[in-house]
Amino acid sequence: MPADGAPREQKRYGRYTLQQWVGVSAVLAIVLGVLATVAVLTARWALTLEPVADFVQTFPGEYHLPEAAPVGIPAWLAWQHFFNAFFMLLIIRSGWGVRTQKKPPAYWTPRNRPETKVSLTVWFHQGLDLLWLVNGALFIVLLLATGHWMRVVPTSLEVFPNALSALLQYMSLDWPTENGWVNYNSLQQLAYFTTIFIAAPLAAITGFRMSTLWPARAEKLTRAYPIEWARAVHFPVMLYFVVFIVVHVALVLSTGALRNLNHMYAAQGSVDPDAFADNWTGFWMFLLSLAVFVAAWVAARPIVLAPIARLFGSVSSR
Repeated sequence: MPADGAPREQKRYGRYTLQQWVGVSAVLAIVLGVLATVAVLTARWALTLEPVADFVQTFPGEYHLPEAAPVGIPAWLAWQHFFNAFFMLLIIRSGWGVRTQKKPPAYWTPRNRPETKVSLTVWFHQGLDLLWLVNGALFIVLLLATGHWMRVVPTSLEVFPNALSALLQYMSLDWPTENGWVNYNSLQQLAYFTTIFIAAPLAAITGFRMSTLWPARAEKLTRAYPIEWARAVHFPVMLYFVVFIVVHVALVLSTGALRNLNHMYAAQGSVDPDAFADNWTGFWMFLLSLAVFVAAWVAARPIVLAPIARLFGSVSSR
């Protein structure tokens, strides 16, 4: 307590103190729990109604893909999945740092543009963005060249009633049969399509507008595309990716973890959804990837980033 007897102000983390954050989190958890319970009970009740039951029987949650659609997860897709997750994790980490950092630990200046100076966190974020875009461009090329685009791009209007059916089944906790080796259910397909072809381009376009790569002398283009618009879209898109990742990982682990991990990490699977149920190859590769993610998360600090940044420019404390 201070000498004058006044109570000492508690340390704040953002807007709130630690106790306030705990209280807000507890209230939020209770509210979400109540809403989830109501949603489950409502979905279970709805499925007892004959019209809804007939709807689910007619639209089981997925539709048949075109005959030319490939079956299985190729090795290149497994590697693409790993690198995409790796870059996205660090992009979210650095992006949050850019948004909340008050005093940067260091600054980076490019050799060819000494008048341009950004924080080391911004440099790291933009560098990761470029690597993510290269990886994404390669992914799109391979997706189109191998026909795997048919697995993530809707090819029938039946995707919409089947997606609604899958959502009802998920909400009722009587989940639709999963076998991503052959076909994603329609809700998954719409989620993947949105992430790949809508959210990712939005992140790239808005991120480019906010980056140092934006041409400063393009006055007409700058007026036509104000940076405020980019900021208004970029952060919600990041939140979308966070929600997508959390839901995606939760469903992977809760709808047949060993089978799903074998699909995405070991490129192993079968038309039979019960095959590879006792194969732990994908699980161990998943744990190895988590170790790489944690190591990268810990290493993403100025003492490690500064020497790398000096390879591409100069680093200073101010």
